[in-house]
Amino acid sequence: MKAIIIALFCLLSIASNAQQRTYKLLNSITQEPIIGASLIQSNKIIALSNERGEFLVNSLQPTDEYVISSLGFQTLTLKGTDFNSIIQLDEASLDLATVVVTASRQAAVRTETPVAIHKISATLLQDTKAIQLTEIINKVPGVVMLNYNNEQHAMGIRQPFGTSPYFLYMEDGLPLRPLGVFNHNALIETNIQGLNSVEVIKGPASSLYGPEAVGGAINLISKMAPGTPTASIGFQADEWGYARSQFTAGGQLSKKWSLMTGGYIARQKNAWASNSDFDKSSINVRLDYQITPNTKLWSSFAYNDYFSQTGGNIDSIGFYSRTYKSPADFTYRSSFSSRSRITLEHKGANHSFSSLTAFYRENSLGQNPAYSIAWTAPSTTASGQINSNDFTSLGIMGQHSRQFTWLNAKLITGFLLDRSPNTYWAYRINLNATLRPDKKSVEKYEIAFILPNSYLANYQAVIWNKAVYAQWDLHPIEQLRISLGGRFDDMSFDYSNYIDQSTGTKTYAQFSPKIGMTYEASQAVGFYANYSKGFSPPALSAVFRARPAAQAIATGEKFYLSIDPAVFDNYEVGGWASLFQSKVFLDYSIYRMNGQNELLGIRQPDNSTDYQSAGKTLHEGIEYAISYRPDNQWNFRFGGTNARHMFVDFVLSQKASDALKNVNNKEMPQAPHFVANVEITYKPNWVKGARLALEWQRISSWYQNQVNTVSYAEPGFGGLPGVSVLNLRLGYQWKAYQVFMNVMNLSNELYANSASRGNNATDKSTFTPAAPRTINVGLQVDVFQLFKSK
Repeated sequence: MKAIIIALFCLLSIASNAQQRTYKLLNSITQEPIIGASLIQSNKIIALSNERGEFLVNSLQPTDEYVISSLGFQTLTLKGTDFNSIIQLDEASLDLATVVVTASRQAAVRTETPVAIHKISATLLQDTKAIQLTEIINKVPGVVMLNYNNEQHAMGIRQPFGTSPYFLYMEDGLPLRPLGVFNHNALIETNIQGLNSVEVIKGPASSLYGPEAVGGAINLISKMAPGTPTASIGFQADEWGYARSQFTAGGQLSKKWSLMTGGYIARQKNAWASNSDFDKSSINVRLDYQITPNTKLWSSFAYNDYFSQTGGNIDSIGFYSRTYKSPADFTYRSSFSSRSRITLEHKGANHSFSSLTAFYRENSLGQNPAYSIAWTAPSTTASGQINSNDFTSLGIMGQHSRQFTWLNAKLITGFLLDRSPNTYWAYRINLNATLRPDKKSVEKYEIAFILPNSYLANYQAVIWNKAVYAQWDLHPIEQLRISLGGRFDDMSFDYSNYIDQSTGTKTYAQFSPKIGMTYEASQAVGFYANYSKGFSPPALSAVFRARPAAQAIATGEKFYLSIDPAVFDNYEVGGWASLFQSKVFLDYSIYRMNGQNELLGIRQPDNSTDYQSAGKTLHEGIEYAISYRPDNQWNFRFGGTNARHMFVDFVLSQKASDALKNVNNKEMPQAPHFVANVEITYKPNWVKGARLALEWQRISSWYQNQVNTVSYAEPGFGGLPGVSVLNLRLGYQWKAYQVFMNVMNLSNELYANSASRGNNATDKSTFTPAAPRTINVGLQVDVFQLFKSK
């Protein structure tokens, strides 16, 4: 009997020791589960974190050391006695070798990606506490995102900054808008409170992401449910009448279900510039269902409701006097958007991965735009317009990837089918103009007559976007990776133009190839080279816009149906390096992009815009990023680009009476030679939770017009011409509370985010003024942590 009892005791002891323990691995910033991390003991992987971020292990030896490692995170070493049920990893935001990107629409290591790509991490988002995306995107080398105030914006990536349709905006890899309905302001239809990170791809990415991804593509990656229940509320405000309430909440509802949501309500009243009030409500919701360990179904919903007065550009008197009084107090922009998607993902054999997404988009954009006001000195009358651009989209998108043993190859294939009915109309309004004493600019516009039957554009179209793409990655030797890819796009629309009662079909089709390679000379140094082709058809609102009378007579065409798509050939080389025991990181790229049929606006004598899609352009430059972290308290980041953007062969006019017929070999307007963003961050060990950062934004002078007669070169901070601005960021976190203060334009510089001028000698400059010194303060509270502490 005694022997039996001893045997049972031994069996129970063995069973007890064999019982698995669970340790959950989370991102220290977002609290999201980290999937696929390795738990290593004596150089041997003993566990991988599952789809919930959990390590399942039998037992840990108290005195043994264990290493936890995951791409994109700092490696953590713990003794068996130091393990807690929840383990947090910090992002390795500086280490280029471990930054995970999605340039191939799937997670990949930066050093195996032959494109210029930059990731803005959750840590940087958390530290910046940005009011709008311009504060984040401008940290990327080679990128200028113009702040047109109230979250309105324009973009410049390997292009002059402005409103050209050469940038693709995405949310979790899905374009915000269908091809053919471009809006340079599309990022006002997103939710900064719902972001996990941001990826910026520079140069043509049409071979995977499609048309419009010419200058670059911006992919907003939304937050996923955290591994532990999380809820936070916050408030931000400044001295110019801006206030924002925000929240995030989420968690794992069960072993299979998880939920994440976040949003904000923002309002501005009586700001530093006239006619600049705005309201916005925004929310994102994501629901995940883990069907099996290898199969997941997730869905998301995004809602954005936006209304803003639009002050528009002001003349030199309003700008230099700092009165910032808009000549029009009736202009506005109203935007409503909702996006829904459901995605099925499956991990299969041979490291295969498949995804299938069905999506729906609804969008309505109405405006009385300040930029549409047409006036010719010294007239006391002018004209404007009211317009509306609406679409709905229903589509499906799929992708499959698989790895092969032959040359360690990987094949990615995908498709897109998108049907988007689109309705647009614009009608004329007549204005009275009160002139300044010199009669060369307007002090105030007033609406004289609204002419709802005087259409400038009026059409309906059904847009079909169809695309297939493939990418073949090869590893002929361990250090070398070759990437071959291509995409065929067929964009067509059936239209009814109600102005001339015409109907028809228009099609744009293009094959976009790419070839690239990466070579790792060592674990610390690597190089890449890339050729890619991009194209972008014109937006329908440009195609069906009535030409100015003189242009209609000269061309024999009342509209722009004959405009060809723009095509670009991009050549680039670059590399990366980790130096001085991983304290310094360098990333650089050198590019040359040749454009044909680039769609450009030409400012007319009445300040209206005519479109041209002819000739050749050249875009070339070098982009570079340097990060230096001497210890865990200090971080120095420098990102810059030196570039030039030229007209090679570009016709302004074919009229014999016009003195100026081309701008060959002229620099393109709004194209500075040098752009930089520099930031020094200090997080002192002696005040845990505190941070201080000083940022310098630099944009050199640029030509305001296409004939290169006038530059914008106003002195900024340090007397540097163009834009030179300092920003200060302070923050402190104590337990469940975060307090912060951002001082934008610290030295209160007078500067413009944009300055442009027509080509005629009598034309006057107009400015989009930047804000004076602005102090934004905020408070954020982690509700769950607050309750835990009690």
